[in-house]
Parts: sequence; structure tokens; C-alpha cells
Amino acid sequence: MDDRKELWIGEAAKYVGRSVKTLQIWDRDGVLAPAGRTPTNRRFYTKTQLDLFLGRRREAVIPTRVIAYCRVSTNAQKPDLVNQKRTLEAFCAARGLANVEWIDEVGGGLNFERKQFCAIMDAVERREVATLVIAHKDRLTRFGYAWFARLCANHGCELLVLNNETLSPEREMVEDLMTIVHCFSARLYGLRNYKTALTTALKAERGTQK
Repeated sequence: MDDRKELWIGEAAKYVGRSVKTLQIWDRDGVLAPAGRTPTNRRFYTKTQLDLFLGRRREAVIPTRVIAYCRVSTNAQKPDLVNQKRTLEAFCAARGLANVEWIDEVGGGLNFERKQFCAIMDAVERREVATLVIAHKDRLTRFGYAWFARLCANHGCELLVLNNETLSPEREMVEDLMTIVHCFSARLYGLRNYKTALTTALKAERGTQK
């Protein structure tokens, strides 16, 4: 694509990786309006406008925040937060990390809607976080750690893991596993009920057709 200022809607759609129809819908819904229109009412966009929409300008932002995140699942485990912070303080000092923001949270590792967890991930996406420090992988999340590690890497955030097994409560893992078993048991039970209801409905339908 050349470097001229204006892009017609087909070129703009290709630039953002969407269809012309999508850009028309975005214009109608106020998501992304064109930079202007020609006298014949033809939409046009600019690369600067589209880059801002795609967030590419954020590439130039240098992350500065250093966050240490500590987590336990229940209030009964709050004493473990003290142990996590004490150990991470020594770890951060050894790494020469300064101006560390300490964030702790009580919430299950299977819950991706934890308030502090979401706030940190949002800050990472805004390229505000230079370093995120945790005691153990499961302090961030019980499952899907690799995905969040990739998110951090792609947004200029170094994810440091102390990986101290003593800071990963065994009882909490048992409770999480029980939650998973309960969840899938409920789904299986629901599928059986659905299958029974479907079979009954099919039999009834066949009866009406006789």
C-alpha cells in the first residue's frame, strides 16, 4: 500500500483486516467513523486515524510500572499473603526492582473476573506495566497461564515468577480440583437430562405423525 494520505473504504478495510461491510457497520454504529467523505459521499480514511484505532501508537509507550501480585483463594488463607509478600520483597530487592506496587487479592485461581487481576491485565494491555512479579504461576491463574504469559510478552511486560512451591497452597489446589469436578459433573448431568428430554420429544413427535 502506498503512503498517500487518504484511503478508500476498501483499502481501509484491508488495512484493519476487516471487510467493507464491517467498516460500514462501524460507521453506522459510531465505532469507527471515516475521516471524511467526498462530494459524491464516498468514505475515506487516513492511516494515522486507523493506526490510532488499532492501538499502534501505543508501541511507542514505554511501560514503567512494576507490580508484585499476591493471591489466595479464601479469607482463611490470608496469612499466606503475608508469606508471599515477605518472600517477594526479598526477591524484588535481589533483582534490583524499585518502586514496586504491591497488589494482593482474595479470589479463586479459576476466576478470571477477579477485580485486581482484571485491572492488572488491563494495565498490561495499555502497555503500562514493565514488570509483573508473582510467587508461583498459579498465583496468577490456575489454568491458562501460558496465554497470559504471551499477553504480557506481546505488550512489553516482563513476567517474573519466583516459583516457590511453598507459596502455592496445596489445600487451595484440592479445592479448585473439586470445583472442576463439580462443574463437569453438573454439565454431564445436564446433558443426560437434555438427552432424555430430546428422546421424549422425538417419541411424542413420532406418535403425532402416525
